[in-house]
Parts: sequence; C-alpha cells; structure tokens
Amino acid sequence: MHTIEKTRQAMVQSLLNDRHSLPLSIVLHLLPGAFIIAAYLLIGEPFIEAINYPTLLGWAIALCLVLIPILLGLLWLGRQLNGRFSVRGVLHYTDRPVPRGKLVAMIIPLIVWMMVLSVLTEPVNRFLLHHFFTWVPFTSGAGSFTGFMSGYSHSTMVTTMLICLPLTGISLPLIEELYFRGFLLPRIACLGGWAPVASAILFSLYHFWTPWVFVSRVIFMFPGFWFAWRYKDIRVSIGMHVGVTSIMATFGVLAVALNLV
Repeated sequence: MHTIEKTRQAMVQSLLNDRHSLPLSIVLHLLPGAFIIAAYLLIGEPFIEAINYPTLLGWAIALCLVLIPILLGLLWLGRQLNGRFSVRGVLHYTDRPVPRGKLVAMIIPLIVWMMVLSVLTEPVNRFLLHHFFTWVPFTSGAGSFTGFMSGYSHSTMVTTMLICLPLTGISLPLIEELYFRGFLLPRIACLGGWAPVASAILFSLYHFWTPWVFVSRVIFMFPGFWFAWRYKDIRVSIGMHVGVTSIMATFGVLAVALNLV
C-alpha cells in the first residue's frame, strides 16, 4: 500500500508540475484520442447500430465517455492540490487578464476566421479523404453533413441533432479547451512561440477519427490558441472554439428541422 501511495503521489506531482516534458505532453495530448476511438468502436458504434441512429450520435457518446472523465480527473487533481474538488492551480490562463471589451473584439474575428476557413478548406478535406484515407474503418458518410445523416427518418435526424447540440456544440468543446489549453498548453510554455504551434498540431492529431482534416484544423484553430497563449487567457480559445461549434450545431438543428438538407 505504501508503494501504491508513493506512486500515486509521484503521478500527481508529475501532472501538476508547471512544466511537462515534451514526451509526456505528447502522450497526454494523444491518449484521449485513442480512448475515444476505442469508446466508439466498443460502445458508440454498437449502440447506434442497435437503435438505428446516425454515426454522429455514436461519436458524441464516445466523446462523452472520455472527455467527462478527463474533466473529473482535473477536479480530482485539484482535490489533491487544494483539499477540495476544484481546478484552482490545475488550470492556468484563468486569471482573466484581457478586458471584456478587448476579449469580445478578439473572439468575434476568430470565430469568423474559423468558420470561413473551415468552409474554404472543405474541398481539400474531401480530396484527402477520398485519395488517402479510404482505409480508415469509420469513414462511411464522412466528408459531408448530409452523408452522416442520409437514410434516416426526419424525426431521427432532428432528435440526433438536438441531443448533440449541447454536447458536441457546447460542453465537449469546452472540456477540450479546459484540458488542452488550460491544463496542457501552459505546461509546454517553455517552448516559447512554438508552444501554440505544438498545441495546434497535437490537438489536430488527437482527432484520430478525422485524420483528413488535420491540415485544415491546424490552420483554422491555431490563431485562437496563439492568442490564448500570448495573452495568458483561456477565454480566447474557449470563445472561438465553443462559439463556432455552438453556432454550427444550432444551424445544423435548424437546417434539419426545416428540411434544408
């Protein structure tokens, strides 16, 4: 028991250090992606096939099964540090140094940038998908929104979108930002200006289930990560990331409900 306790303390200390080694940071960035793939293949996919629902719901389930425990893990680390469940001292870039007006003025252009670039790079993503990633086992319907949703009743599609809106549109991207930008990015700040670059690359790699979007994801996510790093304010990347996913999820719900797709 003493050895187990020492091991636990060493692990906690290693995770809470203000500086992570690059190998440790790579593992902490990519391991959740591997778990998400496993959760989808073992739980999400069999479940949606059993109830005959779109793939989108299966991925939402897989993400929940991994990202929610990660959030709980951050709270647990806070308990080890503070004696109570919190993220104080666990997450950085949370002191809100950017004034509210300046924050809004930064986030709105970042949202526009991310949405415009995600649309403009979609042909590139489809090209990469159909020429280099057809071997990926779960690409059925990938490359277009309608591809994932085709073949299902209108009520099923609407229900799927309504379930996914608060999950993939809001709460799950928020957890990603807390973990990847609030917990991991500050601990590789020793890389200097390369820290947000590494964060963008590793975050894009973490999405093992959509490797064909890697290049475009790095491009349209990087500015938000850079500003969060530059100003030491996680609200910048949260505002960009959650802002875009919530807007797109809301438009998705409306488009399906109104039979626009």
